[in-house]
Amino acid sequence: MKDSSWIRAWMGKKPAKSSAHKQGTRECVSTNHKQKAATVNFWRLAASVLLIQGVVLGTPAQAQQTEKKSLKYGELLEKIDQDEVTRVQLDPGTRTAKVRLMGQKKTDPPLEVDLLDQNPELIEKLREKKVELDVEATTDNSAALGLVANLFLLLLLLAGLMIILRRSSSSSGQALNFGKSRARFQMEAKTGVMFNDVAGIEEAKEELQEVVTFLKQPERFTAVGAKIPKGVLLVGPPGTGKTLLAKAIAGEAGVPFFSISGSEFVEMFVGVGASRVRDLFKKAKENAPCLIFIDEIDAVGRQRGAGIGGGNDEREQTLNQLLTEMDGFEGNTGIIIIAATNRPDVLDAALLRPGRFDRQVIVDAPDLKGRLGILEVHARNKKIDPDVSLEAIARRTPGFTGADLANLLNEAAILTARRRKEAVTMLEINDAIDRVVAGMEGTPLVDSKSKRLIAYHEVGHAVIGTLLPNHDPVQKVTLIPRGQARGLTWFTPNEEQGLLSRSQIRDRITAALGGRAAEEEVFGDAEVTTGAGGDLQTVTSLARQMVTRFGMSDLGPLSLEEQGNEVFLGGWMSTRSEYSEKISAKIDSQVEQIVKECHDKARQIIRENRVVIDYLVELLIEKETIDGDQLVQIMNENKQLDGEKLVVSG
Repeated sequence: MKDSSWIRAWMGKKPAKSSAHKQGTRECVSTNHKQKAATVNFWRLAASVLLIQGVVLGTPAQAQQTEKKSLKYGELLEKIDQDEVTRVQLDPGTRTAKVRLMGQKKTDPPLEVDLLDQNPELIEKLREKKVELDVEATTDNSAALGLVANLFLLLLLLAGLMIILRRSSSSSGQALNFGKSRARFQMEAKTGVMFNDVAGIEEAKEELQEVVTFLKQPERFTAVGAKIPKGVLLVGPPGTGKTLLAKAIAGEAGVPFFSISGSEFVEMFVGVGASRVRDLFKKAKENAPCLIFIDEIDAVGRQRGAGIGGGNDEREQTLNQLLTEMDGFEGNTGIIIIAATNRPDVLDAALLRPGRFDRQVIVDAPDLKGRLGILEVHARNKKIDPDVSLEAIARRTPGFTGADLANLLNEAAILTARRRKEAVTMLEINDAIDRVVAGMEGTPLVDSKSKRLIAYHEVGHAVIGTLLPNHDPVQKVTLIPRGQARGLTWFTPNEEQGLLSRSQIRDRITAALGGRAAEEEVFGDAEVTTGAGGDLQTVTSLARQMVTRFGMSDLGPLSLEEQGNEVFLGGWMSTRSEYSEKISAKIDSQVEQIVKECHDKARQIIRENRVVIDYLVELLIEKETIDGDQLVQIMNENKQLDGEKLVVSG
């Protein structure tokens, strides 16, 4: 019945909008670009939401009106003629009339009648019958509600579009920032490390202290014509404190500080590394004077053209850019570069020359005094028992680096906490040293033939090492397994040994063969075990170095082999020897002769001291550990069959 103009207009526009929408969708879906397809799907969803919103806002109201009407327009006219209508209230906004009939209770709702666009007949009848007539327009909130809903959906669509655009811009921004430097920048380096926190490498500290003075008081050097060094290369084994020194320089200097790893320059895409180098030095020049620390520079500074197949072009481009930035046409005044590496032999010669790295500071393993200083630094924040002697620990740990000593005290602290003690004692430190050097402690062996054989093997090492005049003293002998070893004999040098003599090397070979010699003398050749496998490798290596590197054989003072071939030079593919086959046969003969002489000497010492060895084995099986001082005391207290005191064999 309802056929108003605004309903017809709405019914007519709906198909046109849907057709245009489908046409636009087909055009957008035809593109292959992912971003456009996502945008089209987004707008398709938005249009669907708008259509649903129109239906939700319009249809329920109409359905509600249909449910409420109770009279038709013609029925209303008939009831007016029959004088059954008492009151009519017209509503022009909704085109409805609320009618009250005669006999209807006041509590009953009025009847609703849908009106026409023009209702002159109705008005005329109401006047004729003198029916009470009111005109009251109700508030129509549907338009406002529709406007608010449309605005909300519009804002929702704009937010979704902004998210899509932001994602696309961020992805493109990442591509543009791919060549930017990834160096960590600190305006004032707050590393928390000062020179007082670095010990054991006093010579390196003194060299680097000048760099700090250059940055703080450059006039002291420029007054006499000195120039600030452009680069300092820290060279040393792993764990000696190269990175710690760089942190201390940054903490002392108080200037802008850039830190980056050499591996962060090199990428699989050509030109990215060079771009990052340019960006790094651009930022550094803007903040000069400043420090740049490049850790593990050998990742980017290897020799050019030395790789198999021509090398890595990307790495070489990065190195070329680094060489240009460090000392090129423009220069880099006010920038000091500190680099660290443990492979200086693989670096390019152009990188090591003065003007790029003016100084090469050797950061080597600390000596006795240096180890003591390192232990004092790391013992500051730990509860150490007053009876613990740091000097004794330093003497027992030759060859330990700063990182090893820090790990040693940390392991001792962990053992202390595990044993529920209040302070670290010497027992925990000794156990920590054994664990760091040899591994975790295993389950002790039961008293059996295997345990007795291992005891003879270890006592053989200890007795021969004690009797030889040029060998390091024995610290302890133990049958407690650690790591892969079923038993261990510890030797500790009395002093730092930078150079080794011929007699010292031969005594080391003889002591290393002591375990095998004891097995052969006590149990016979048929009962020899594989326990001497590691000893034989050490013996063969020392003997071969005596012949081919140190000139300690009948071949004379000849160096026939290098310390090691570099893999990056293709050494693993090259098997060419630097001597003839005749010399090679002589080398093998000399190695065999040295090992045989030392082996015979070891068996002789075992035979001469069999009584003491048997006694020590029984004691070791019972106690499982014998200290070095106790072993020497027992050997001096026991007498040979002739009644003479034990004398060190030569």
